[in-house]
Amino acid sequence: MLVGVTGNIGSGKTTVCELFSKLGIPVYYADDRAKLFLNTPEVIDELVSIFGHDILTKEKQIDRQRLAGKVFHDEVKLGQLNAIIHPRVKDDFQRWATEQTHAPYVIQEAAILIESGHYQNMDKIILVRAPEHVRIRRVSERDHVDDHDVRQRAKHQMPEKEKVKFADFIITNDSRKALVPQVNDIHQKLVRSC
Repeated sequence: MLVGVTGNIGSGKTTVCELFSKLGIPVYYADDRAKLFLNTPEVIDELVSIFGHDILTKEKQIDRQRLAGKVFHDEVKLGQLNAIIHPRVKDDFQRWATEQTHAPYVIQEAAILIESGHYQNMDKIILVRAPEHVRIRRVSERDHVDDHDVRQRAKHQMPEKEKVKFADFIITNDSRKALVPQVNDIHQKLVRSC
């Protein structure tokens, strides 16, 4: 069974996935894999042909900050970047998932699982939710950026209230409600449905 874990920036997806991992569930971190693909020769060539040589470091690797500066305020350029990276991540996840034969289910953690359309390949979706002020504070502290920067990044994600419509399960990560019982409950339900 393929399970997607998603949520908006700062919701605590990674923390939730770490709890599933402690239960023996393999977790594929889509954003981390995407970063690895960024520096493959084929992807570098494609990105340079679209965005120019100034996205490269002195070592001829992708400068993620410069690339982000070009795409995150331009929907067309963001779409071009996603068209290069998303198919590779999708194929990589499918290959990885078939190798995880020991687990009753596997998880893919992805911030834009719904926005990318990849949610359609999942059997179940878990949405991690947190109030906006909590999410902004978490990201500001984690990334050492101001609230405005966090809000700019969040603009590219579907509003949480829209994501609820796609969710089979919801985890509340507001620093008040305990996460472990929520994860254990969902884990038991997923194992029973396998």
